[in-house]
Amino acid sequence: MDRVSSFDEPLKKLLGGATAKVMAEHLDLHTVGDLLHHYPRRYEERGKLTALADLPLDEHVTVVAQVADARILTFNNGRGKRLEVTLTDGSGRLQLVFFGHGVHKPHKELLPGRQAMFAGKVSVFNRRMQLAHPTYQLLDVSDADEATEAVDAFAGRLLPIYPACKQLDSWRIAKAVDAVLPSAQDAVDPLPASLREGRGFTPLPEALLKVHRPQTKADIEDAKARLKWDEAFVLQVALARRRYADTQLPAVARRPVADGLLDAFDAKLPFTLTEGQEKVSKEIFDDLATEHPMHRLLQGEVGSGKTMVALRAMLTVVDAGGQAAMLAPTEVLAQQHHRSITEMMGELAEGGMLGGSEQGTKVVLLTGSMGTAARRQALLDLVTGEAGIVIGTHALIEDKVQFHDLGLVVVDEQHRFGVEQRDALRSKGKQPPHLLVMTATPIPRTVAMTVFGDLETSVLDQLPAGRSPIASHVVPAKDKPHFLARAWERVREEVENGHQAYVVCPRIGDDAEEAEGKKGKAKKKTAEEDGDKRPPLAVLEIADELRRGTLAGLTVEVLHGRMHPDEKDDVMRRFAAGDVDVLVATTVIEVGVNVPNATAMVIMDADRFGVSQLHQLRGRVGRGSAPGLCLLVSEAHEASPARARLSAVAATLDGFELSRIDLEQRREGDVLGQAQSGVRSSLRMLTVIDDEEVIAAAREEAVAIVAADPELEHLPELRTVLAALLDKEREEYLDKG
Repeated sequence: MDRVSSFDEPLKKLLGGATAKVMAEHLDLHTVGDLLHHYPRRYEERGKLTALADLPLDEHVTVVAQVADARILTFNNGRGKRLEVTLTDGSGRLQLVFFGHGVHKPHKELLPGRQAMFAGKVSVFNRRMQLAHPTYQLLDVSDADEATEAVDAFAGRLLPIYPACKQLDSWRIAKAVDAVLPSAQDAVDPLPASLREGRGFTPLPEALLKVHRPQTKADIEDAKARLKWDEAFVLQVALARRRYADTQLPAVARRPVADGLLDAFDAKLPFTLTEGQEKVSKEIFDDLATEHPMHRLLQGEVGSGKTMVALRAMLTVVDAGGQAAMLAPTEVLAQQHHRSITEMMGELAEGGMLGGSEQGTKVVLLTGSMGTAARRQALLDLVTGEAGIVIGTHALIEDKVQFHDLGLVVVDEQHRFGVEQRDALRSKGKQPPHLLVMTATPIPRTVAMTVFGDLETSVLDQLPAGRSPIASHVVPAKDKPHFLARAWERVREEVENGHQAYVVCPRIGDDAEEAEGKKGKAKKKTAEEDGDKRPPLAVLEIADELRRGTLAGLTVEVLHGRMHPDEKDDVMRRFAAGDVDVLVATTVIEVGVNVPNATAMVIMDADRFGVSQLHQLRGRVGRGSAPGLCLLVSEAHEASPARARLSAVAATLDGFELSRIDLEQRREGDVLGQAQSGVRSSLRMLTVIDDEEVIAAAREEAVAIVAADPELEHLPELRTVLAALLDKEREEYLDKG
């Protein structure tokens, strides 16, 4: 068998169909290589009995303990049987209980003095901790002397505890690992020998043996250091190759033109750009002036002026004879961008029109719901080059859309677009256009290096002058209902002072559960942390209650995804014009909506939203000269994780700090999992949030290696491992982040 194929061997050949089926369905493990990379979560010291005194309630646990006594009890007039077993470990006692036909086998095996491993979920019955129907494995010994010897032999050994599932316990996984462990010798080592020796790493086969069957704690540290490095390094090599390939593509250089559209625009700006905006603009202009495509990520705090920076880049490209397209994730946002860009440009956005400026250009909107005539005109303006700037949704990507000379693509809110969509838009240029990706969710440096590692990064961390502070408070609706009553009074006060307010709900209502989208599952789980079983609050119901009750007499309108686009646009226009006092909405207002007169926001069931999402939503207020107020309403229990999340959001306006908290709470599987569009993450040992130094060092090595040998001709092992990691889907994910 050659060196790669033993890792590709299907598990059913070695473990039997039933076990392999459970591993595939519940743990996503299909091959020998998958199982060898299914690392222990932690290690028990064998023979050192787990402290029964410290068992966590409602968690699946594995304990190593001794049987103190066992007795069969009858109930239901002798018709029912129950086996009760008491375990001890010197620190405490634990009750086991087995019912019905399940009592016979354990009754024979779990004799006083026997030692075994038990696994199950800790519950409480009659104020005593218990495991009901635990699975167990006897630690095989027959006489007392042998028992002592066996326990002594175990004492120094470390027992791996694997991430398991209900259908397959940790020790059954351990047995399966024993069966495939000889294949560890066939592991293809991706590290160049000089790098491995230079950093003093354990060889890969040895690292796999040490991680699964360590003799000492030092073995575990050795193995982890090596396996973390491999994951970081292989990923960074893939990204470095991607960046290298991009530098080899041709693009048209787009240089600023004196006295053109950009200069005219800058001259009419009523304010000066922040230092941050100047610096980031320079980075972008330098990229646009080169003859290979720019690939830049522009991340900035909510309201730091990203749109302004992007617009100036678009105007530069128009000056240089090209066209610029801005891709937005929703129609509401595309319309909002179109409105704010045409307002900022004034007569410069009316090129060729009566009263338009001579230097001007046409700015067109293209969305799926436009009428046929408007759509035909927009398509004509694009193909003739009459329109220098187009703003649209994925309708821009359709085959019918042709550009005269597409020079720049700006993608707003990167994570909402699939790779294929971005590729389709890029292919509309005569040569690959420049690409600027904007995200309003600040990303910790390590995640940026990992998820967006093929993009150069610019950060806007300064807020423009005139932005006001936002006060945030948690409103505990269940414990203190009078706080909620006060929240509605505050909204009324803001409106009486000439301002406006948002009320955000997780659901549309009218039995529209589907409107919660894919986030629904996550939200349900968060709510259930608090034993809260009611459905999330809904826009239609809350709007109705407010109109009839606490906010009677105010103009209350709704905005949600099921409305017709014209209706949505009409509501947004009236809200922006100040004709609507209170807008009750779903998260459609999360990004890019800009109404400086809106000063208050009440987020209902705030615990149903993620940290980054709450930060995004809050960024819709405090956009003018009056201070902002954000009230996070929740029925979550004071000691719950959900409440801790809300307190973190209320405590800081620093998006980078919050994104770190968010990541620590969700862990990176979630972040990378979404970015990889469902492909299993290759990161099993590396934690993006904790291993910053490893990632930074791996990136440096990867860049040097790819610069010296872009095709990795002298590193066939590294090529092999990359090919295995980058199956087609994951290669596409890495293609654009």
